[in-house]
Amino acid sequence: MIKKSEAVNHQILLLISGRGLAGHVTCLLKQRWREAKEGICAGSGLLSSQIACGMAAVWQQVLAVDARYNAYRTPTFPQFRTQYIRRRSQLLRENAKCGFEPGLRRQYLRLRSQLLALRYGPLSEQSSFRASSVRSSRTTLDRMEDFEEDPRSQGARGHRRSVSRGSYQIQAQMNRVVYDERPPGSLVPTSVAEASRAMAGDTTLSENYAFAGMHHIFDQHVDSAVPRLQFANDDKHLLACCSLDGTLSIMTLSPSPPSVKVTLKGHAGPVTDFAWSLSNDIIVSTSLDGTLRIWNTGDGRCIREVRDPESSELLCCTFQPMNNNLTVVGNSKHHLQVVNISTGKKVKGGCSKLTGRVLSLSFDAPGRILWAGDDRGSIFSFLFDMATGKLTKAKRLVVSEGSSICSISARSWISREARDPSLLINACVNKLLLYRVVDNDGTLQLKRSFPIQHGSQHVHSIFCPLMSFRQGACVVTGSEDACVYFFDVERNTKAIVNKLQGHGGPVLDVSFNCDESLLASADSTGMVIIWRREQK
Repeated sequence: MIKKSEAVNHQILLLISGRGLAGHVTCLLKQRWREAKEGICAGSGLLSSQIACGMAAVWQQVLAVDARYNAYRTPTFPQFRTQYIRRRSQLLRENAKCGFEPGLRRQYLRLRSQLLALRYGPLSEQSSFRASSVRSSRTTLDRMEDFEEDPRSQGARGHRRSVSRGSYQIQAQMNRVVYDERPPGSLVPTSVAEASRAMAGDTTLSENYAFAGMHHIFDQHVDSAVPRLQFANDDKHLLACCSLDGTLSIMTLSPSPPSVKVTLKGHAGPVTDFAWSLSNDIIVSTSLDGTLRIWNTGDGRCIREVRDPESSELLCCTFQPMNNNLTVVGNSKHHLQVVNISTGKKVKGGCSKLTGRVLSLSFDAPGRILWAGDDRGSIFSFLFDMATGKLTKAKRLVVSEGSSICSISARSWISREARDPSLLINACVNKLLLYRVVDNDGTLQLKRSFPIQHGSQHVHSIFCPLMSFRQGACVVTGSEDACVYFFDVERNTKAIVNKLQGHGGPVLDVSFNCDESLLASADSTGMVIIWRREQK
């Protein structure tokens, strides 16, 4: 085994010497495959299933490293990148079955990571918790059944995930240094700007977000406002919306023609907000009837109804991103409450009070900070204890006294080239507001504001879901002038990238699907429009 380890090291050193990355990796993998076929490792005996699983896990990590750097390979030939990663995955799966020692694979992983970092530069390890959670975990329904079968598991088996304790403060300080040292007029603060622009094919942000054609119009909630809509997590064709008529709709855009898949009926009052679980099998919704309802998205069945103890109107809700057994709910009596949807009970210590009616909620990606906005113009940050569900009030910012904070969206980075942890705010001040998150307590600092018509309606906005490789970064918002606006947050003048017209009333919410090929928007008349990206 020592000789074989040296052989692997020799091959990787050849890579470092500049003899080509993809070719030598392929040669190395083919060599190991031939060794397996010739029985070189047969003398080591049969490995246990535990070791085999360990090897598979290491190969998955190898593929993850390659995938992170894949966008930097042959930037002018994206089709090669797709073929490369597919072939890489196939070879890795085949080699994982050969029975090699996991220690050797881990050594290879470490050296390969170093090599890729030397060749392309270090990349941030910040990844999408949401995407990995959806793919690797069981469904929310499965976990709820576990809790119901064994009540003692509460607290002990909360399906908590360990998260990286990255520091907002350190990140913000690094961002400030880079930002301050940029040449005047420069929009791209990072060292990988040229590679990013090359990968984008030098297309402008306006070209990238040229949404023009209407893909479909839904009008099942006509004459009743649709305050919220959202595409399912990591999905291109599944969309849900709630309505003041007391129902929710789940719509599917494929196969054609688009249709309403199921209608969720049961609330006795207008539905104010809803949220998808990570695995998309559960939706929670809040209503002015004072109930939180939990729905099975497959058949539209109401799994559980949770009544507010104070019989107050429930105005907003959101899932804890790292533990979908927990949902945070805001009500009209200024209270914020963490609810365990598996039991329908409030979490001890998970309650706090704001200065006004709680209208909007948003977690950061790791689920450690929760921001809440009220109808008196204040945004509060709370520290969330992952182990207990306890909320600790941290900071308060008064955006504008007496102006409702209708929407809060958190983003770890705006784009790969504008890496500020940020918060996007809709307040009734005729502006869309972008804040920096400057420390681990959720302290906010105003970065930009964009003019929109917003004085009274509950208008929402979003960050574009994909990390942009272009100069600038895009956000999208509704507006009371019946238009949808795209803004470039890095552009000092003429920040409007695109403007969509077609609604008959104030646009209340907008949502992208996972690959940004479709945009959905909803208005106060009950109309939902699906916009498609303009084909170049």
